[in-house]
Amino acid sequence: MAVMDPGGAQTGEGPAEPYDVFYAEVAARQLADWLPATPTTVLDLSGGSGTFAKLMIEAGHDVVRAALGDDGVTVAGWPSRGRLHEVAADTRDLRWLAPECVDVVLAESRSLSFSLLAEETVENIARALRPGGRLLLCVDSLVLGLARLAEQGRWAELADVPSADLVLVPGEDGTITRCFWPEELRQLLEDAGLKVEWVRPRTVLSKEAVVRALATDPSALATLVRTEVALSADREGESVGIHLLASAFRA
Repeated sequence: MAVMDPGGAQTGEGPAEPYDVFYAEVAARQLADWLPATPTTVLDLSGGSGTFAKLMIEAGHDVVRAALGDDGVTVAGWPSRGRLHEVAADTRDLRWLAPECVDVVLAESRSLSFSLLAEETVENIARALRPGGRLLLCVDSLVLGLARLAEQGRWAELADVPSADLVLVPGEDGTITRCFWPEELRQLLEDAGLKVEWVRPRTVLSKEAVVRALATDPSALATLVRTEVALSADREGESVGIHLLASAFRA
């Protein structure tokens, strides 16, 4: 079985770690709470393994999933296979999208953090949304970025963060990700012409607390997920947790 890391990427074979299971359940609950109750067509820019596309299909939505050619989804056993429409396209350069062509856009799995020119990506999303259309996205928080810079011993870059216009963090695999403060993410969305409903941390509870609680009582997962979702909503605008979640719409 492919294991999902907290960012939504496959990490290999083997049993899922308790925190990964918890994180996936939290993300699924937050998405379910955000999606419209009436089935609609969703443009999924999340990439990765297609976990979010599957969740939306199971909820009755049609999904147009954009992905590069080497990022296919295994759909064997999925319900309503006809509800998934895959498009071979870049999820960062969205100039291929027609104006006002979609009502709902999902950019999960930190996809916007991999778009170094995130301003252009969001502008193209805003252009593609019909009036009233909504966007849900997840990005790396600056809290995570600062921790990674410290772990890598990049003290000069860490010292420059307070005055930096944007924060780019190199990964061990050679990728570079962009990290955001809540205020920065809100401003980016507003500059693209979107109305921000909220920016909040995806998670508030620490990994250590969750792992300890599940080790003590594995049946506490559902309670922990409900608690985390409520805490996230209560901590709107705060810079806690490794990822930020934002909801916005086109007026």
